[in-house]
Amino acid sequence: MAPSKTILDNPTYDANPLLDFLIAELHLKNDAALSHRLQIAPTVISKLRHRILMIGPSMMIRIHDEVGISIGEIRNLCRITKV
Repeated sequence: MAPSKTILDNPTYDANPLLDFLIAELHLKNDAALSHRLQIAPTVISKLRHRILMIGPSMMIRIHDEVGISIGEIRNLCRITKV
């Protein structure tokens, strides 16, 4: 069985700047409030913060709909490079 790969293997990806931006932009107190606002489980935010999960297309659309920033801005805040 091959070892499990995580986002940690991609040194350019980091969702923390995006999550911090969203908390500030939406005037929220913390990650729990952000998860409630985005209607996602708090564990998802934790996994994003710890680079276990990557922001996927559906999450990008949800963020775009909630905050109004472009998909390109979301990708830039996470330093997501096109595949």
